[in-house]
Amino acid sequence: MTTPKNDTLLRALLKQPVEYTPVWLMRQAGRYLAEYNETRARAGNFLALCKNPGFATEVTMQPLARFPLDAAILFSDILTIPDAMGLGLYFAEGEGPMFERPLREEKEIYALKVPDPAGELRYVIDAVSEIRKALDNQVPLIGFSGSPFTLACYMVEGRGGTDFRQIKTMLYQRPELLHHILDVNAQAVTAYLNAQIEAGAQVVMIFDTWGGALSHAAYEEFSLRYIQQIVAGLKREQDGARVPSVVFTKNGGLWLEKIANIGCDAVGLDWTIDIGEARRRVGDKVALQGNLDPSILFASPEVIGVEVEKILASYGTGSGHVFNLGHGISQFTPPENAAALVEAVHTLSRKFH
Repeated sequence: MTTPKNDTLLRALLKQPVEYTPVWLMRQAGRYLAEYNETRARAGNFLALCKNPGFATEVTMQPLARFPLDAAILFSDILTIPDAMGLGLYFAEGEGPMFERPLREEKEIYALKVPDPAGELRYVIDAVSEIRKALDNQVPLIGFSGSPFTLACYMVEGRGGTDFRQIKTMLYQRPELLHHILDVNAQAVTAYLNAQIEAGAQVVMIFDTWGGALSHAAYEEFSLRYIQQIVAGLKREQDGARVPSVVFTKNGGLWLEKIANIGCDAVGLDWTIDIGEARRRVGDKVALQGNLDPSILFASPEVIGVEVEKILASYGTGSGHVFNLGHGISQFTPPENAAALVEAVHTLSRKFH
């Protein structure tokens, strides 16, 4: 068993004692860093960056060279699975991800197959192995996937940033079709995350970016149920070490208790909920990750420190908190403000432990 030299994140996720609150940032390898943009230019485009394990390793390591973060997160995209299913992922300039062949026809939906992580997704698994080597056991590596419903949104709509008309029409008009997509996705995500764990991921995270777009009843039936299926099928241990799982539903504050009950180790929070209230609601069941509004990083380092302290104080004393943003860091964030955030968390959190 090889425990990272800095295992603060792993201990916090398992609610074990820590000296300070660990911190990492959603989208910590990204366009706000000049070195990332340089590597992306060398790769040619975003997809080429994702699909080359050498480049993916390079950009995963870049934020760690700048900031004393407590974890690395695999550089990849949530849409690798539908791409491996043959839907034809591409990125239009200024438009975000698009699919050439969105799922609209019944026969296409029933023809969906679970991709083999060792086959069509080999480049991701190779990247995980390479990143683990490059990390040299300094900090843990987080692997991740999109949730079945979030993946289905892109697969049915054919793009991001929509009004969900296509997928919600299917949900209400032909629910059996959507359930089939979600079941195949859940099987695919389980196999994919387990392959990441076997390749060296020490934590896995499920991003349910669009779960919060569902009605109260639909969330449980079409999103949470399938996330629970994945969590139940995850490897809980690798090389003698526990592998914690984190579930993040954006705009999911309404369902905190339900998410905490599915067997995951931690629940990610966006910035719309008070973390102290979240802790009171879930009790000792899970750790919590979050939840600074990423826009605060446009303010001065002094303001960042004040806002960090508010979240730390709201969570209160004891372990079980991983500091993070409530969603991804903006490409317009000054890197020195990200540095101020990490420094503030590490310095201000010690008194709570």
